[in-house]
Amino acid sequence: MTGGQSAARHDANPMTLRKNLLGRKGEAAAAGHLASLGYVVRARNVRTPYGELDLIAVHGDSTVFVEVKTRRSRTYGSPEEAVTARKKSHLTASAQYYLQKHGLSAMPWRIDVVAVECDSAGNVQRIEVFENAVFG
Repeated sequence: MTGGQSAARHDANPMTLRKNLLGRKGEAAAAGHLASLGYVVRARNVRTPYGELDLIAVHGDSTVFVEVKTRRSRTYGSPEEAVTARKKSHLTASAQYYLQKHGLSAMPWRIDVVAVECDSAGNVQRIEVFENAVFG
């Protein structure tokens, strides 16, 4: 290798890796909690041109797009408060794109938010589901 190139990037930011790990743990906890409430998770981390959908589930007769927010502290507010107006807009556009792409536009649907709070060790302390948290 020349010019400072390397075969693989090993300089990933440890804070980014820790945040990604926490996010994955939160999504797994949310999926398990939703299953206990009768949701059937159909897909995870679905990318659209408008952003990513964390979880796609079916609950009753509705397709449910789930945004999972996981936090270790409330320094910057609760997890559910992290769903900004811009994020809501992206979620709505992503959901509508998914529905249209999969021929589900006539089906009832909604966007839920699941807030997951963990302690400093990453152990889940609270999971709360906010149904119809985003209106399209």
